[in-house]
Amino acid sequence: MKTILKLFTMLFCVASFAQTTIKGKITEDSGLPLPGANIVVVGTTSGTVSDFDGNYTLIVDQDPPFSIRISYAGFEAQTIEITSKNQTVDVTLKEGNSLDEVVISASRTPERIFESPVTVERFGIKEIKNTASLDFYDGLENLKGVDINTNSLTFKSINTRGFATFANTRFMQLVDGMDNSAPALNFPLGNLLGMTETDVQSVELLPGAASALYGANAFNGILFMRSKNPFDHQGISGFVKRGITSQEAAGDNDYTDLGIRMAYKFSEKFAAKVNFGYLKGTDWYAVNEQDKLNRGLTRADIDYDGINVYGDEVSTNINGVAQLLEGLGLAPAGSSALVPSVDVSRTGYNERDLTNYNAESIKADWGLYFRPWENDFEIQYVGKVGSGNTIYQGANRYNIKNFFLQQHKLEIRNDNFFVRGYITEDKAGDSYDMVFTGININRAWKDDQTWFGEYVASYIGATLGGATNTDAHAAARQAADTGRYLPGTPEFQAAFNRSVNDPDLSTGSKFQDNSRIYHADANYNLGDLVDFAEIQLGGSYRRYRLNSSGTIYTDNDGPINYSEVGIYTQLQRSLELSEAVELKLTGSIRYDKSELFDGFISPRLSAGFTINKNHNIRASFQTGFRNPTTQDLYIGLDVGRAILIGGASDNLVRDVRNYDLSATGTTILGQSNIDFDGSGAYNNSFLASSVTDGFAISGNPADLEIGNSNLVKPEQVSSVEVGYRGKLDGIIVDASAYFNHYQDFLANETVIAPFYGDVQLTETLPDGTPLAVAAIANGDFQAYQTYTNSNEDVNSYGAAIQVSAKVFNGFDLSANYTYSKLDFDVKKNPDFRTNFNTPEHKVKASFGKTELFKNFGFNVSWRWSDNYFWEASFGDGDVPSFNVLDAQVNFRIPSLKSTFKAGATNLLQDEYFTAFGTGFIGSQYYVSWTINNL
Repeated sequence: MKTILKLFTMLFCVASFAQTTIKGKITEDSGLPLPGANIVVVGTTSGTVSDFDGNYTLIVDQDPPFSIRISYAGFEAQTIEITSKNQTVDVTLKEGNSLDEVVISASRTPERIFESPVTVERFGIKEIKNTASLDFYDGLENLKGVDINTNSLTFKSINTRGFATFANTRFMQLVDGMDNSAPALNFPLGNLLGMTETDVQSVELLPGAASALYGANAFNGILFMRSKNPFDHQGISGFVKRGITSQEAAGDNDYTDLGIRMAYKFSEKFAAKVNFGYLKGTDWYAVNEQDKLNRGLTRADIDYDGINVYGDEVSTNINGVAQLLEGLGLAPAGSSALVPSVDVSRTGYNERDLTNYNAESIKADWGLYFRPWENDFEIQYVGKVGSGNTIYQGANRYNIKNFFLQQHKLEIRNDNFFVRGYITEDKAGDSYDMVFTGININRAWKDDQTWFGEYVASYIGATLGGATNTDAHAAARQAADTGRYLPGTPEFQAAFNRSVNDPDLSTGSKFQDNSRIYHADANYNLGDLVDFAEIQLGGSYRRYRLNSSGTIYTDNDGPINYSEVGIYTQLQRSLELSEAVELKLTGSIRYDKSELFDGFISPRLSAGFTINKNHNIRASFQTGFRNPTTQDLYIGLDVGRAILIGGASDNLVRDVRNYDLSATGTTILGQSNIDFDGSGAYNNSFLASSVTDGFAISGNPADLEIGNSNLVKPEQVSSVEVGYRGKLDGIIVDASAYFNHYQDFLANETVIAPFYGDVQLTETLPDGTPLAVAAIANGDFQAYQTYTNSNEDVNSYGAAIQVSAKVFNGFDLSANYTYSKLDFDVKKNPDFRTNFNTPEHKVKASFGKTELFKNFGFNVSWRWSDNYFWEASFGDGDVPSFNVLDAQVNFRIPSLKSTFKAGATNLLQDEYFTAFGTGFIGSQYYVSWTINNL
């Protein structure tokens, strides 16, 4: 009897938990399988993904009837009713177009690109597989309106709508909701420490201001990268790329990039994944020896300062040195009259002697995903670590060596809400400033006073011996450089090693950092509670902890801490005005408050008209703001020819340095040196251009203009955008235009602060000479680059259009054009840098076919950039126009679940650069093998 009862109980349980199995194959119109298609039971989170051959098996604990939804990026989704427990469902998806793809970023809720209220770009799995670029991140450059500035092989900076430097704090990069910026730098290092290609689900890019939803840092655009969830994408996948980089200066060098993804769904409640990526290559050599200050000088000139030559930034007026030597009795009486009043620089070292150009990236991430009730409620823990070597160009050129970044996130979410918190921490590793490495190798051999003293003494001796001015300078440099450490010698290497391990910039070049960002944000969509509109509420909190030990920030006395908080709401409603016209209205508003500044409100309003389901016209207006970055506020960094000084009110007195005074200054102040802080830059300074281009030439104090930069405060923008998206007989059109008006524009201003005297020129010597003028004339001053706001309005405007179509029986053809323009009176504000750094015209095009013949595809991409002027703290100069051709062919072997690709970037082999001071970009040739990447 007991046995019968046990059997009855078991049968009852089986009946109670009967499973339904659905099998089938997902293909496209041509019969090509669609790997990675999503099959989900409608109304649940139960689902699966098709394998490499398009096959799938879905087992659910649910009795029919119910419906499943099959979707794949770039294709029209289908919903099919399941009527029996063991049913075979083969589905052929009809290819859609880019406007039908779903994005989340534009409104924080899923919607088609076609009906998005603002401009948005998407780069999905299909685009990643077909890109002609070396990887998915480089492939973003082919999107309309997007610029990628190449700092180095492994560090590329994305930007939209102008105002870009490599320290691109105006553009935000989110990876699964986490800001990918390095705390010390306040901007992301491209994809150096980002995602592995096999884990990318989709990439969305939102150009322009988005402060109303995403806060103060979302000022010029946002890049959203979303990874694959292990509940939906299981298995082992990976890739390996091998090839060479080819550059005239560096030659041909090996290149390796590989990655692996492992994911497993242990049950309907728990899934996990692990990713690992490794890249190694040789960076683009930077060997430009042209004059950095655009004076047309060469290495034969006495005050030469080469673009990629370091150590020659140190210069002085040799007549002042001669007067000092004469006053000390170290030079014959009257000999200073033989020495011209000209600047002479020390002999520098080439950049290639100060770095090995090793480009490397090692990154890993892991995630634990828990669905306790087997529905859309999910708890996530995600960890990321990365280390790498690259070249970064900021105020100087930096070798980022063994840089380490880690992030840890805990998130709770379902379809209607999320709450997440994460921490980002960086460590500078063995990174160093290559400019100061050159400077301090020179000083380790012979200090500046000795070198310039020997130079002047030799110049005087040669002149007295009858040498011409040119020959006297040549003899003086030869004498002063006698015994100089030469690259490749043990003495040079020992001095190099000491410098890169010494964080004191007076003797070394290492920079230290262990800064952190603590961030939390939340969002709730009330769509399931409110019918008349979709309403969202959210907020965020961020705390900065700057800890560079005085090597970047003015934090010698300990870490600097400050915080920001924000809240927002959005309302979105669709109205059917007629059978042919639908109106979608979106309004949002956000309030943000930094503890350092007053609060700021950012509203956004948009309207989109959909006409006959094939045309969408949109318009939007929004205001945004940008809080000053950590560097805008608290930097205190000597970069050679100037000191970068942040504009926070409590930062100025933190930056205290000791300076030697001239003989005249010593007499005036009664002391041979002075402690001087950053207050002078903001409270008692001249505009640098009025000193170098005015007073230095005329000698007239009336040509001096007061600088006195304003303390930094938030920047504001008002933006208007209109756009059109349409489907016209197989042709897809996406166009937009915008106008941005900036107030209190944040940028740098170059000023000169005298060590004594007031810039109003009221304090004078007995002979009537203003003390400040005497200070300038005797070299008793310090040049600063301040972080401040412009009193002048800054405007920018532009437009972009893309046209794409299927041609010649299934070939994909697309082309886009982007126009960008700055409206700012540069002549009226010569010392103020907007750093627009964007070509006025850009054209891009691509042509390809995923199935040219069975399992074989190809893609060719071309882009052209107009010339433009680059300005940044490292240097200013013209960037010539360039055009680039990339191409790839690929072959699928379904039995191996593999895709093989061969490709090349910059096939035309015309080397180019996108920023003043960087290495020229050569060509890359590669083959790759990707396996099981769904």
